[in-house]
Amino acid sequence: MAPHSYSLDDLKTALDEWIKIWNEAARPFKWTKTADQIIDRIFHYCDRISGPAH
Repeated sequence: MAPHSYSLDDLKTALDEWIKIWNEAARPFKWTKTADQIIDRIFHYCDRISGPAH
C-alpha cells in the first residue's frame, strides 16, 4: 500500500479541527507535583541516561 501524501494545508486543517474539538471540552491544567519534585525527577532521569551504557 502506497503512503498517503498530504499537503501543509491538509495538516493545518486537521490541526485546526483537532484544536476545535479539544477546546470544546477544555479543562484547566492542574499541577500535581511541586517544581522541586519535577526537577528532582529530571535530574534522576538525566543521571540514568548519561551513564556508561549510553
